[in-house]
Amino acid sequence: MSNIITTGNKGKGTRSDCFVTLNITKNGGIKISLQSKVEAMYGNSIKLLAKQIFDFFKIKNAEIIIEDFGALPFVIAARIEAAININTRQNAEFLIPFLKQNNYTTLKNRNRISRLYLPGNTPSLMINSGIHKPDGIILDLEDAVSPDKKFEARFLVRNALRNLDFYGAERMVRINQIPKGLDDLDFIVPHNVNLILIPKCESAEQVITVNKKIDTLKKKNNIKNNIWLMPIIESTLGVINSYEIAKSADNVVAMAIGLEDYTADLGTIRTNEATESFYARSQVVNACRAAGIQPIDSVFSDIADMEALKQNVIKSKALGFDGMGCIHPRQIKVIHENFAPTNDEIIKAKKIVLAFDNATKNGLGVVSLGTKMIDPPVVKRALNTIELAVKSGKLNKKWKEENNEIR
Repeated sequence: MSNIITTGNKGKGTRSDCFVTLNITKNGGIKISLQSKVEAMYGNSIKLLAKQIFDFFKIKNAEIIIEDFGALPFVIAARIEAAININTRQNAEFLIPFLKQNNYTTLKNRNRISRLYLPGNTPSLMINSGIHKPDGIILDLEDAVSPDKKFEARFLVRNALRNLDFYGAERMVRINQIPKGLDDLDFIVPHNVNLILIPKCESAEQVITVNKKIDTLKKKNNIKNNIWLMPIIESTLGVINSYEIAKSADNVVAMAIGLEDYTADLGTIRTNEATESFYARSQVVNACRAAGIQPIDSVFSDIADMEALKQNVIKSKALGFDGMGCIHPRQIKVIHENFAPTNDEIIKAKKIVLAFDNATKNGLGVVSLGTKMIDPPVVKRALNTIELAVKSGKLNKKWKEENNEIR
């Protein structure tokens, strides 16, 4: 039986990755062969990293070939460790340093207008993803990773959570379907993940099961930070149970719909007009609003048609969604621009906020604007509109200094 294990990617177009071939032997010591265009500059440090990993796992005899295509240290470490684990099934973890700029938490009600999906086993797409300024970056362990690569992808995603600069984006991971996805949690919960997406969620019990595993890992690792959940509705059963799922746990902050799988389950074809998914999207929005969480729309799969994306975002906003997914960075700008408040919405929000402020200053218990009463949920929505307007650049932060025309 061969002990040769391979991990990583190679082939035409491979960047920021490496391909590792490992053979753990009975004798001969550690033999490291490196093939890299940057060997003259970084060869010694790559070999030293490999040696440190072998020492950590107490491996005395092994032959390893590292074919390097510009991989960063956290990628090389993930590939080597995955190969060792496939061979030996050791429980220990070789943890690389945690970037101090990634040591942040996120609020329950933060804006989640855009979330960028990145394949969890393709480091080249991760490296500079944060500079595009999505609200969230999703390292995907599910559909974007082939079945034979899912185990090694866990090590890469874990190391990315520790060592990839997210530039302040919410740090998200989409796990595999339950129950397989429960094993993914061991690799992400201890490493300051902000939000976990639960794919093809069809019941509240699935959310509860995920939370039980999260709670166990948080206690084991002495983690105090909140870890938010975003179930994804991708089937007809999920749509029917969407309200129960939305209110199943306090850490469920948003719920998304995935239309590719939903339309397949429905037995129809997904179109840009989206009439086939109108009921499902409306059901998800209503379930989220009733449960007090954010409704998030599906990704738009045509990355070349920006006008079609724009029209889809306009429809999505009109249905009541707060954001949607992206599968390419170029989609982020269109999504933010068209989810941003219109001028009429901004003017209305200004009037509501000013009326509330004036009533509060005058000690009035009742707030009205013209002949309409203003209740707290209306004020909350107006404040969110103002926040979105400022973030999108449509409103100056000092707008109260320039509001004479709306008093």
